Amino acid sequence: MNESGMRRSVSPVLLATLCILASVIVAEGASANGHVLLVKVDDTITTATAELMDEAVRNGEETRAEAIIILLNTPGGQLDATMRIVELIEGSTVPVVSYVYPEGAKAWSAGTLILMSSHVAVMAPHTIIGSAQPVSYSPFGGAEPIEDRKVVNALSLFMSEKARMHGRNETAARLFVEENLNLNTDDALRMKVVEASASSVNELLATINGFTLATAKGSTLVRTEGATVVGHSPSLRVTILKAVSNPLLAYLLFTLGFYALVLGLATPGYGGEVIGAVAILAGLIGLGFDINLGALLIAGLGAALLIAEAYTPGFGLLGGAGLFCLILGGFLIIPFAESKWLIAPEWYTYFTFMTLGVALILGGFTLFMVYKILQARRRRPVMETLIGSEVEAVDEIEEGGAGFVRSKGEYWKARAREKIPTGSKCLVVDKEGPILIVKLGKKE
Repeated sequence: MNESGMRRSVSPVLLATLCILASVIVAEGASANGHVLLVKVDDTITTATAELMDEAVRNGEETRAEAIIILLNTPGGQLDATMRIVELIEGSTVPVVSYVYPEGAKAWSAGTLILMSSHVAVMAPHTIIGSAQPVSYSPFGGAEPIEDRKVVNALSLFMSEKARMHGRNETAARLFVEENLNLNTDDALRMKVVEASASSVNELLATINGFTLATAKGSTLVRTEGATVVGHSPSLRVTILKAVSNPLLAYLLFTLGFYALVLGLATPGYGGEVIGAVAILAGLIGLGFDINLGALLIAGLGAALLIAEAYTPGFGLLGGAGLFCLILGGFLIIPFAESKWLIAPEWYTYFTFMTLGVALILGGFTLFMVYKILQARRRRPVMETLIGSEVEAVDEIEEGGAGFVRSKGEYWKARAREKIPTGSKCLVVDKEGPILIVKLGKKE
């Protein structure tokens, strides 16, 4: 075969090989799916929920998730926390999808506002949204609708504007607030309040695949079909916040803490004032008080208690409470959720271990201090150990008179029943209060 014939026979083979390689690369690219981050909001929306969403948005942006999916099943919650979640969604560079799930779930009040503010709104079959009129809530007095037109109109326009931003029904958005409108899945789809209905997360991913959404970084094409679903696990900080952010528990902590503080100050020494102060601070954080400031106050209380332990003849009650406050305050003050902090996961882990390390060192010091206090209390009184010991007369002591003697470098006032010259060796035979009774003689 001549050279030109070889070229003609090799070219088709080369072309076929390149086509196969290209198809393999395309297939691998298609199968190398990304991931979506799943966040569950299945309780009352509180400060802890806002912190959870902050973590989730950061996680999604750092790991370059295709989307962040919020599984909504909530009766509503705090307006301040909801507004912060809305800000987080609008500032996210990753598309945020709110999904009312599972079947039969609801996203009332604050949940509806989050749904309307998300880049994509989806409902599972037989779910309900609506009832977004603001209310004033007290765990002891119940909920009362707010009729003030200033508040209602402001929230109504806010909800309507979020609907308009994402191409949804503005009229329905206003009625959610003004007339407590409720919609099931079919009605919400018909009125164009939500974009889609899906029975499962996988169906949702297939449904929204190919959507082009406007996020904080601009137009974003969603590629979610076949993506890996990764659940977001809340940090220890959020777990602690969730425990104290329940409205009823927060009010109970604040109220009981106040009474414990009063009783503790009235009858000090039993730890009531310490328990009361910690409970009040925890209750304030749960009610929406600034988390970092509350954490600083708790940590400061812990430091004060550890210092007080050094000057208190106790058995470590103050020290133990102080150690607990330092650990609690340390975990709550970790600046992971503030937008002004750009913290790598490695730094966060380092900070956590440093917090525990400092707390353990202080705890060890406290235990050592308590041990020394107990050891000192078990020691025999110095006055009793002086009886029978040998001392040296510093002054000349007349019979029946008094002067000073020296014992191991310490000076003691002494009285004698005989004359004792200066510099003489004496024996301590008795004591009368702080005064030693001595006589001439040496210890055998």
